[in-house]
Amino acid sequence: MGLKEFQASRLVRLRHQLSDCREYFEAPSDVWEIFRVLAEERRRREIEPTQSMLRNARREIPTSDAERHAQERKREMHDHIDRLMKWFDDVQRLAPETAMKLRAMGATVTKVLGLKDRNNAARFFAK
Repeated sequence: MGLKEFQASRLVRLRHQLSDCREYFEAPSDVWEIFRVLAEERRRREIEPTQSMLRNARREIPTSDAERHAQERKREMHDHIDRLMKWFDDVQRLAPETAMKLRAMGATVTKVLGLKDRNNAARFFAK
């Protein structure tokens, strides 16, 4: 990934220094800020277009059982992504310290909730 892509993704900022014509780049120093920016960019570039496509596909009128089944799956996918994005918005509004504590609690939360697939959930929240 080149500097232009990093700039477009808001992972680096151009900084000028007085009496120096060269370009200097600066990355955010906070790891949580880097994660937040990366997640926002992925959402903007990948998730939002997928949600839009699913929303538009659901407007089509099904003419067969297979199309009704496909439309129901699209609705389920859209609703699932929508719930995840609402949860992600809630997490993003947390103070960085609180978000890190929540992430650290991940494996404990899965045990409390009694999730069947603890290994995958634990890997998701692993440090």
